[in-house]
Amino acid sequence: MPVVILAETKDFKKFKIHGPITEPSNKDCALFPEKIDGYYWKVDRPSADKNRDIWISKSPDLIHWGGYKVLMQPEQGTWEANKIGASSNPIKTKDGWLMLYHGVRGFEISSIYKLGVVLLDLKKPWIVKGKSKEPILAPQENYERIGDVGNVVFSNGWIIENDNSVKIYYSGADTNICVADTSIDYLLSLCK
Repeated sequence: MPVVILAETKDFKKFKIHGPITEPSNKDCALFPEKIDGYYWKVDRPSADKNRDIWISKSPDLIHWGGYKVLMQPEQGTWEANKIGASSNPIKTKDGWLMLYHGVRGFEISSIYKLGVVLLDLKKPWIVKGKSKEPILAPQENYERIGDVGNVVFSNGWIIENDNSVKIYYSGADTNICVADTSIDYLLSLCK
């Protein structure tokens, strides 16, 4: 079963392993990059084999977590009908915390994974201010549709440039590493 382990490094040569920060069967974990109201915050999907939603929790020390709340649930009849999960660390913007997430919709014996974006409140990150109604990225190209796991775009992280452009790194069909370009302003506009 998957579990999230917290590790620390300054040079990517030596690591300090702090240990698990989730219970077993937990996936799609992302940490906020700074404390909010004196706490560290994370989003994840606890009990990944049963739950289909994104949760948020807080910690005074990055080791002991509590205050669990459901942050978002899949929306039936949409591109994210079956399950959702965090796909990147949230980034701070003037309007709130911007975060990528993935949504899954099943079709008979197959599923399709797409990416969306959500805006969380700056001071109360458990409050969803808005989110994209449609996916921002969906499998269309052959390298996103055909591979180890077909019909999957799944983010591996993102980089915000000084000019507010964004590079989203993602997996295509669990076989390729890809990059998509957009901007903070465009992503924020999708959440309003």
